[in-house]
Amino acid sequence: MSTLVTLEVRTGERETLVDIGPQVVAAVRASRVQSGVVHLWALHTTCGLTVNENADPDVARDMVAKLGRLVPKEESFYRHAEGNSDSHVKTSLFGPGLTLLVEEGRPVLGTWQGIFLAEWDGPRTRKVAVKVVEG
Repeated sequence: MSTLVTLEVRTGERETLVDIGPQVVAAVRASRVQSGVVHLWALHTTCGLTVNENADPDVARDMVAKLGRLVPKEESFYRHAEGNSDSHVKTSLFGPGLTLLVEEGRPVLGTWQGIFLAEWDGPRTRKVAVKVVEG
């Protein structure tokens, strides 16, 4: 048994980490899968997905700030005409997908872990495919 749903996530800044954990939990619950996996896939080339601490919002802010220093918006060698080359690089560093275990009808996460959409070229409305598979 498996189900596929698409989440819509509205981002409010050019670069931000948005906690999508509650939406993922809801999708897993709606699937009625008690034990298996949930696959998440960002349907864009300028946003990614990650698991990180969600107890202190400074962690997400620190991640965005560090990525901004590692991969600046402006570089003399960027050739991509849209002006968002940095967003593509940041997305590649994070990756577009995650796979999480599901047990007792919920994603398996540590005490401080949350599921984030990493926006690098917002604000936008993003889509994340969620596939819950029993097993």
